[in-house]
Amino acid sequence: MPAGRYAKAALEKLGSWAAAENKLAQAENVRAALALVARGEAPLGIVYETDAKVEPGVKIIGHFPADSHPPITYPVALTATAKPEADAYLKLLRSATAQVVLEKYGFTYLPKAGP
Repeated sequence: MPAGRYAKAALEKLGSWAAAENKLAQAENVRAALALVARGEAPLGIVYETDAKVEPGVKIIGHFPADSHPPITYPVALTATAKPEADAYLKLLRSATAQVVLEKYGFTYLPKAGP
């Protein structure tokens, strides 16, 4: 789900969508919105915290409550035709080293789901 849908869901849940809808700058993606704010072309943006944390030109001024939008997840899985390199990459993502790095950048590491 794109960030804009999470933002809209959160603003609707908080009763602020009608007031904010016409004031939000629309961008093609989160990185484009982040760049607009970093360059001063937009005063505010709604982006993922993990993206904002690595952009020195912006300041995080608030967070949506976790229950104001659907959970944001990045699932990963191998396809039936995946190359061996993909399996190695997936194993790296599941490693303790990767968990530390992902958490450093604001991601919550979820345990392996499924078989």
